[in-house]
Amino acid sequence: MGNLFVKKPKITEVDRAILSLKTQRRKLAQYQQQLDAVIEAEKQAAKDLIREKRKDRALLALKKKKTQEELLKQVDAWLINVEQQLADIELTSKQKAVFESLKAGNNAIKAIQSEVNLEDVQKLMDDSAEAKAYQDEINAILGEKLSAEDEEEILAEFGNLESQIIDQDLPNVPTSVQSPEEHDEELDLPDVPTKAPVVPKVVADDAEVPTKQKVMEEPLPA
Repeated sequence: MGNLFVKKPKITEVDRAILSLKTQRRKLAQYQQQLDAVIEAEKQAAKDLIREKRKDRALLALKKKKTQEELLKQVDAWLINVEQQLADIELTSKQKAVFESLKAGNNAIKAIQSEVNLEDVQKLMDDSAEAKAYQDEINAILGEKLSAEDEEEILAEFGNLESQIIDQDLPNVPTSVQSPEEHDEELDLPDVPTKAPVVPKVVADDAEVPTKQKVMEEPLPA
């Protein structure tokens, strides 16, 4: 029951023209085949008549063959025209489809543009600029945005800190010459004695010196 209400596609004049051309193309192709068969038959008949020494009949068969060949050339030309026309129709149909698509796209663009008012766009741009300026002003008040002078002070402080770090990383160099006293204090030397050294006790008693030694020490007489 539902199929009764299905809308059938509408057949246009273009569709009818295409159908007619395709029908003619099919008929011409069939006619070509028939002419090829007749031409081949007349050619074979002429061969047979020549073998039979029937020259007149052979010439007549060749004339018929020639006539069919001329007709075949005409059919070939008709078929080429039909093919060309079908190709033109197909190309024109595609061009029309492209044109309709471009037209629909252009209408869509116009419809969208009609919904946008230039004054509204300008007002939106102005509001955005005002909002940005207002935010910049708030940032400046809250100190989130530094001035040019602040930037210079920060750079100068950075340079000073960098110099201090470099100085701290260098080895220490003595700035004064040490005195001999200070140098001696740093050397681990023994203490200087403050008392005279004790000489061992020598026996002075001449009596205790052997007689022989005493005689040797006396000077000889002159």
